Amino acid sequence: MEKTDSTPESEYRASPAMSVLIACLASALPIGTIVWAFDLLRRVGVLIYPEQFGAVMLGLAIALVFLHTPAGAGRERTGPVPWYDIALAALGLAACVFVALKFPEFSTSSFKSPQSLAAGFVLIPLLLEGARRTAGLPIMLVATGFLVLGLTAYMLPGELMGRRVSVNSLTYYLTWNTSAILGTPTMIVVTVVVAFVLFGQGLFLSGGSMFFTDIAMALMGRYRGGQAKIAIIASALFGTISGSVVANVVSTGVVTIPMMKRAGYRPHVAAAVEAVASTGGQLMPPVMGVAAFLMAEFLQVSYATITIAALIPAVIYFAALFIQVDLEAARHGIKRVPESDIPKTADVLKAGWFIPIPFIILIAGIFWLNFSLDLAAIYALVAVLVSGLVIGYRGQRLNTKSLLGVFRTTGLGVLDIFMIAPLAGIVIGVLNVTGLSFSLALSLVALAGGSVIALLLLTGGVSIVLGMGMPTVGVYILLATLVAPALIEIGLDPLAAHLFIFYYGMLSMITPPVAIGAFAAASISGSRPMRTGFAAVRFGWSAFVIPFLFIFSDTLLFRGGVVETVIDVATALIAVWLIAAGFTGYSLRLIPILQRIAYGIAGICLIIPVNLFGGSHMLNLLGLALGGGLIVLDWTRRRAGLPDTASETPLTPEGA
Repeated sequence: MEKTDSTPESEYRASPAMSVLIACLASALPIGTIVWAFDLLRRVGVLIYPEQFGAVMLGLAIALVFLHTPAGAGRERTGPVPWYDIALAALGLAACVFVALKFPEFSTSSFKSPQSLAAGFVLIPLLLEGARRTAGLPIMLVATGFLVLGLTAYMLPGELMGRRVSVNSLTYYLTWNTSAILGTPTMIVVTVVVAFVLFGQGLFLSGGSMFFTDIAMALMGRYRGGQAKIAIIASALFGTISGSVVANVVSTGVVTIPMMKRAGYRPHVAAAVEAVASTGGQLMPPVMGVAAFLMAEFLQVSYATITIAALIPAVIYFAALFIQVDLEAARHGIKRVPESDIPKTADVLKAGWFIPIPFIILIAGIFWLNFSLDLAAIYALVAVLVSGLVIGYRGQRLNTKSLLGVFRTTGLGVLDIFMIAPLAGIVIGVLNVTGLSFSLALSLVALAGGSVIALLLLTGGVSIVLGMGMPTVGVYILLATLVAPALIEIGLDPLAAHLFIFYYGMLSMITPPVAIGAFAAASISGSRPMRTGFAAVRFGWSAFVIPFLFIFSDTLLFRGGVVETVIDVATALIAVWLIAAGFTGYSLRLIPILQRIAYGIAGICLIIPVNLFGGSHMLNLLGLALGGGLIVLDWTRRRAGLPDTASETPLTPEGA
């Protein structure tokens, strides 16, 4: 996405007509979403199936991919568009238009005409190549593997055996059935996702990201290690609407990572903090990197249900990161941001008072006015564009050129998601037509031996592996299709199961060997990628634990009484502080290695869900007593004036 946005305008000087065509195609995608959100087609007497609209939008995206994104390494076109890419763009658009025109006829017919099969034989390879160019090789290989699986499912052993499907039958099903290429993932992307990306781009270009950074600095700059806390808040605010961990890292990290390094954070630590915070932005309501909308569709529940349930786990996640960077700053003597660099809160709010208005419109439209998600996002976008044109944040106002750029940038920015969604539909379609979805779930349950803990550990590991190298939307759709059914089959709550696999899928962004979020941050900080990845795991350790907490304590999903919820949240936060102190080596003062281990043990005992097994509550009480004793001991030593050399501790040089 970033390369797309930073592509020099001189790229297409050799062909001005092609440059105009690409801009028009890119702008047509968000414009199409606006037309659909306001139901303008029906208002002028054009009645079509949603899948017909989806097919046209998909055709525009395919054409745009082949015209804009080259096939070779680097993903940055440096010359004219070659003839074969022009031909593939035209072929893809023609195939999708044919599907749109013939969908009412072929979607309800069992007769496989040569034309209907030809459309599929053209469309599927183009989608695979388009995904490779935009989203990378992993998602393309996954989809290709499932295509092969669809043709060989009948050869699988034992309970894994699926139905036998011919090449023609599989191609026809994937092209024309509403649970495949034109299924839920694609329809969510062409409506809701595009609308929210458009909203995010408008907010970004009108100074929204600068406002988030300034307000974070005004709130946190006066505290120790404030530079890292600024990064956390800015990344959480921007990350929830960005839809991409890497996009978030690159957008906010170019400011926050150098700032953390100047303050004294080691380069790999600064990069790790940014990567973990940006990953958390995808877990933070209300938008959750657009995964919340997909989750609501998969579970057939309201969007509000998803965002409310995800709130407490996200708060615990960011609290753990906040606590850890605070203790890290205390241990290494990292001071506050210089007063001269901290903007006054009143000045920031005066300059950006209008920035929260679109969010108020968005939330009010969804939760109180019962607008559709895409329509609420469009109304919020209107507020963004109007305020950006008239006011702007600190002089960063929109003009006619930048306004058109919002639509162009959005169209180019959603290309990877446009290619991922139909490939996810291919995976879903293969599982449905072969009957493998049920047998895969049963196999995972059998492999875990019927143990809930074993199944959670198994699915958590599988989720991290399957999520490696893929963006947020692709990670969630793949895991919701392959892994979540096994958790539901064993009797877990469907919402908790989907949140579980979503958390572990996001962990692939910071977990080596393929930690794309951590590696993107490392490229900015100049640190070694693998060292940054392992540091990110240390700072993001809570994300490995939180899913187990809400699986066994549904009060963390707002499903209990107020008193029980408050007690469980408070217990979790205390446990997080104890474990973070053990990790960092600092509580109220520097602590030696044995005491660090004791802090860790106390936190682990306290964080265990009370209903995990018989006697869990005794471990909770033990952890509370041990942790309280350790804190009192450190407080007593500090009061007694025993030397605390935290502020004198030299920073370890990079690479040591």
